Amino acid sequence: MQFIDLAAQYKHLKTKINQRIQTVLDHGHYIMGPEVQELEQELAKYVGVKHVITCANGTDALTLAMMVLDIKPGDAVFCPTFTFFATAEVIAFEGATPVFVDSDEATFNICHVDLEKRIQATIAEGKLTPKAIIAVDLFGLPANYPEIQKIADKYGLKLVEDAAQGFGGSISDDQGNVKRAGSFGDIATTSFFPAKPLGCYGDGGAVFTNNDEYAELLKSYRVHGKGKDKYDNIRIGMNSRLDTIQAAILLEKLAEFPLELINRNKAADNYQQTLSCKHKTPQVPIGYVSSWAQYTLVSTNRDADMIEYKAQGIPTMIYYGTCMHQQTAFSGLGYKVGDFPVAEKLSASVFSLPMHGYLEVSIK
Repeated sequence: MQFIDLAAQYKHLKTKINQRIQTVLDHGHYIMGPEVQELEQELAKYVGVKHVITCANGTDALTLAMMVLDIKPGDAVFCPTFTFFATAEVIAFEGATPVFVDSDEATFNICHVDLEKRIQATIAEGKLTPKAIIAVDLFGLPANYPEIQKIADKYGLKLVEDAAQGFGGSISDDQGNVKRAGSFGDIATTSFFPAKPLGCYGDGGAVFTNNDEYAELLKSYRVHGKGKDKYDNIRIGMNSRLDTIQAAILLEKLAEFPLELINRNKAADNYQQTLSCKHKTPQVPIGYVSSWAQYTLVSTNRDADMIEYKAQGIPTMIYYGTCMHQQTAFSGLGYKVGDFPVAEKLSASVFSLPMHGYLEVSIK
């Protein structure tokens, strides 16, 4: 059994993907070719936003979001401590300070109650200027955006959705209106790293927004801050373009993605029915849909459980064994053990089982 079976996916889509790649080889526009624009249009249609700007990877997508929001030294940006390093890294890269937030024990996502407490504490301390919130759709489940947006509005903060794992997830309101991951907040980002729910065969990323001004800035920043042409650079930017071949691959994967999402949820349901008597299984709130980037269990004896699954030929992984506030790179921020009790408990007890759109579950 593969943890993420990219070979099975490629076998299923081989003819279409190969044809797409051959088309790129024939026309030879390897950088910003027509497939890139086609992909951006299809992504915007799928997510339900006005603008999608692709880029080289998910970390660059977050960096571009920070640049557009003018995050700078002296700013505080609030983000979960239980997540991948890139979410906090891009804040520090702009010279700003990440202010970490504890997790919701039921969903693993950022806790909106603790978020407001951290914002209030930062304001009271007066050393940093609260500027933005980055919420992460951890393991495929969208964060609690209805509550997080209220907090962002209350304190005048920008809201960034890190949908690197959440692409394909959604939240429905009481009237049945559905919003997909990538459409929350002021600006959203995703990653097309091969292991993500929608992944390419290399690195790739995208930024989503309904803001026309942000979209124009993003298009400039991703190509060296260019103006009307590549020799008219009107701001300092970066070189972060999605390769045309990767866009071509993603177009075929995106066309198949709705069916894969159904299969991921079937696999998750199977896990739930089989394992809920043995482990604490992930909970999906009413109205939410997860894209199941990972299927993550909470264990009282993680090492023993992982050994048991290995004996059955079932691979397991740990996401994430060290919280952000425990990372060496952030040791100077003054956090200590016990500051984030829920996140610390999760990092010491969770592990993930195989999950992909071609999974045939046989587990006990």
